[in-house]
Amino acid sequence: MHHVHAHGRGGGGGAWEVPLPLAAVLLLAGTYLLLTHWAHGRNPNHGWRRWRTVSFLTGCALLGVALFPPLSTFAHGDFRGHMAQHLLIGMYAPLCLVLGAPVTLLLRTLPTVRARRLTGLLRSRPVHMVRHPVSALVLSTGTLAVLYFTPLYNATMDRPDLHWLMHTHFLLSGCLFAYVIASPEPAPVQPSVPTRLVTLGVAIATHATISQLMYGGFLIDVHAPISQVQGGAEIMYYGGDIAELLLAAALVATWRPSRHRSTEANAGLRRSPRAQPLAGTARPPAPGRHT
Repeated sequence: MHHVHAHGRGGGGGAWEVPLPLAAVLLLAGTYLLLTHWAHGRNPNHGWRRWRTVSFLTGCALLGVALFPPLSTFAHGDFRGHMAQHLLIGMYAPLCLVLGAPVTLLLRTLPTVRARRLTGLLRSRPVHMVRHPVSALVLSTGTLAVLYFTPLYNATMDRPDLHWLMHTHFLLSGCLFAYVIASPEPAPVQPSVPTRLVTLGVAIATHATISQLMYGGFLIDVHAPISQVQGGAEIMYYGGDIAELLLAAALVATWRPSRHRSTEANAGLRRSPRAQPLAGTARPPAPGRHT
């Protein structure tokens, strides 16, 4: 059953509502640009692909749209604005950020010792478990049921700390899911294309089910006028479909046959045996060339 409730000032960040997210977005974009500059300086003949930089900066821009006024102000008082924020932070921005291949870029610019450590972390069992398709599906899509079918959403509107924690979860879980489905970066163990397609299909079905239940007022526990909840459900349904179609297109665009990926990985290992890069994605510089 729907509840009518004025959202008040919960979720707002007061004087820090704009400066903190602005600083975070600028830091994210600036760090990426700095790393691309370093990557080009170390290997001018094999510079960073421009489309990856454009993709990553587009993701940063989408985060800015979601976190700054007028959308952030609209989201504080209207459930439809919240849902638009959710789509941008949890689906559209993550896809653009992941297509920017930030892990590969970082491995290319780190000193050899640090690159080894990062590669070891990425190969570790805990990380492998987190980036399993089922884990990514539960963390990104499954938690939506917890958010909207329990009092959790209403609590986030009354407590700014929970509100920003919710945004952080949307972003990180969205990046994890996009990485599992359509990352252009080779990985030690990558799910097969059929597995990724099935995972994406389950995510599509789950989004559709939650949005339909939300529209019909079943199980939903959101303190907002019925018109806002139904409008938010429509945004979730149609906007989620578009985002998932883009994710499927990215999967097709970034897919590489296993034989080609294996050959590339072996070639990368032969070129830099000491660094043991992540499936050939990183070739840290030899000792003595650190900057």
